[in-house]
Amino acid sequence: MAVDINTLMLVNTCVGCHGPDGSSLGPATPSIAGMSKFAFIQAMQEAKTNERPTTIMGRLARGYTDTEIETMADFFSKQKPVVYPQRVNAEKAKKGARLHKYYCESCHRDNGRKDEHNSGILAGQWMPYLKISLLEFLSGRPAPTKMNKRLEFIVDSYGKDSIDELVHFYASQKEQ
Repeated sequence: MAVDINTLMLVNTCVGCHGPDGSSLGPATPSIAGMSKFAFIQAMQEAKTNERPTTIMGRLARGYTDTEIETMADFFSKQKPVVYPQRVNAEKAKKGARLHKYYCESCHRDNGRKDEHNSGILAGQWMPYLKISLLEFLSGRPAPTKMNKRLEFIVDSYGKDSIDELVHFYASQKEQ
């Protein structure tokens, strides 16, 4: 895919944190490669207006125009996510697979590999980032549609370890 120099210069401002072509190299930052255009734009707009809690992303997002955000969204939506190996507990991943199947698959299809419903790609995300995000949703951070209620139900029904089990399951997903 040929990319013009202006687009490359724009998206290269993201790679310091989100990794080459949007596949994160560090445990505190999500991969954005393969993220749907809609989800990317929504995340940036919410960061820009402080509707989405961030560390530094809100300040950065305010520096981009809507056209620049759309250009970045188009670029990253076309990138293939790279999944880096993580140390996964097989037993937790097995339990997490079951939880995913019954409570998460309707939005996070193909074991969390697809972003068809603008729900985010969970497969292969770094475990620390994913765990922190899920715990923030449990503590009241605004989440898409029914996610907060589903997470509350999972934890109430299966215990606090269910979050770790989901995290290990998503980290165990190798290929995109």
